[in-house]
Formats: sequence, structure tokens, C-alpha cells
Amino acid sequence: MRISTRGSYAMEAVLAIALLPGDHIVSIREISDRTRISDNYLEQIFTLLRKGGIISSSRGAYGGYRLSRSLSEISVGDVLRATEKSISPVICVEDPKSCRKSVKCVTRNVWCRLSKGIADTVDHISLADLVKSFEEETSPGNTEYSI
Repeated sequence: MRISTRGSYAMEAVLAIALLPGDHIVSIREISDRTRISDNYLEQIFTLLRKGGIISSSRGAYGGYRLSRSLSEISVGDVLRATEKSISPVICVEDPKSCRKSVKCVTRNVWCRLSKGIADTVDHISLADLVKSFEEETSPGNTEYSI
């Protein structure tokens, strides 16, 4: 499985929101400035994230975006499924009818096990886990000052 730039950028944008204090509403411009992802591309990504129930939006002068659920309730898998067409390594895992050999396929078991491993991994990493890890890595006590 290969994550597209859309999936990778979606993770960056969602984490940019997650790292803000409280239930902060943030504009596309602010997220663009933080992530260096273009406004236009973020708008495309945010359309998918809204449809996937990851973020919500509000209109108006003070409008913007926020996470639709708590950090612990949103997994990496949720974000990737909202933005990628599939997280399976091959299409026949999700749609056995797409391959005429899927019933007697020698390699199907490998692809199914790999797909399950990917899903188990991304579904068990929450945004809360990523924020905590990021904050621990960037805390003043963990800063490396040697040259």
C-alpha cells in the first residue's frame, strides 16, 4: 500500500488542528501557513475529511474547521479511509469479484493478512497518541543541543 500525498497531507492538516489548544476553530489559511500546503489543495482534502466525519466546519467571519470528535476517538485509519480510495494492498482484498482468480488465488491469503495488519495498525493509533508522542519528542527536556 502506498499513501498518496492527499492522505499524507490530510494527516498533517488534521494534526495541525489537533495540536491547537482546546476546541479551536482554525481557518484554511492558518492551516496552510502551519503546514505549507496550498489553500486549494487543503479545500479538496477538507471536503473529503468532512464527508468522512473527521472535521466539521462553520461559516461566517469567525468560521473555520475543527475536529468533529475527540482526539482519542479519531484514528489514523479514519483519516486515511476518508482521503484514500483504499488502504488495502490490492483491490481483490476489498472486492473479490474484481479478480477472476480470487477464489483459487495462491497469493490471496498473503494480501488478506497484509491488509489486516495495515488496518490493525492504523486503527489502533489515535490522534491523541500522535499528539502525545509529538509533545514528548519536542518537550524542552528532550531537546538535543549538541553539535
